[in-house]
Amino acid sequence: MQLNTNNVIRFLRLPDVKNRTGLSRSSIYAHIKKGTFPLYINLGARSVGWLESEINEWISARLQTRQKAGGESGK
Repeated sequence: MQLNTNNVIRFLRLPDVKNRTGLSRSSIYAHIKKGTFPLYINLGARSVGWLESEINEWISARLQTRQKAGGESGK
């Protein structure tokens, strides 16, 4: 697990995860069920969050997959 640049562990709530990934709520939970997305952490009785570092790593992995497939547009 990586810490962000301030060496602080930060939780992201669902709206932040949706915004960063571009995925819908149902897509996020479907990916979790398939084991292809970071698992949420229970923060309270009706509250969950994701580690920011794990979401960043997931995004980076998706970019690397695209680059390996030749999908990089030269930018």
